[in-house]
Amino acid sequence: MGPLGLPEVIAIFIIALVVFGPKKLPELGKSLGRGLREFNKAKNELKATWDEQLREAENQIHNAKETVHEPVRETIAAVNSANPLNEIGRETDHESRVKPPQTDSSSELPGEPPSSSQPTGS
Repeated sequence: MGPLGLPEVIAIFIIALVVFGPKKLPELGKSLGRGLREFNKAKNELKATWDEQLREAENQIHNAKETVHEPVRETIAAVNSANPLNEIGRETDHESRVKPPQTDSSSELPGEPPSSSQPTGS
């Protein structure tokens, strides 16, 4: 069921005119208008209340996050200020893990005889 078109509205108006009569129809229109206005007012108030409650909940969540994050930030700052070599140590530690490139003499596999690229005495 979609929105009412012009033929449907005309049919409803004619039925209402026949059922209620021409004298009662303006009163029904006013009552219907008041009812719709009150419904929209209540809907807007409910939406405003909902939005306010949602904002309050978001603020409480944000405040809770800040109360947790602030001590963590202070602890991290204290650790970093107490150990200024922390950043240098990480770089040195990383560099010490990098293996130097192998030379030609170390490229031979263990257990294999040396390559015959060197001249022998025969």
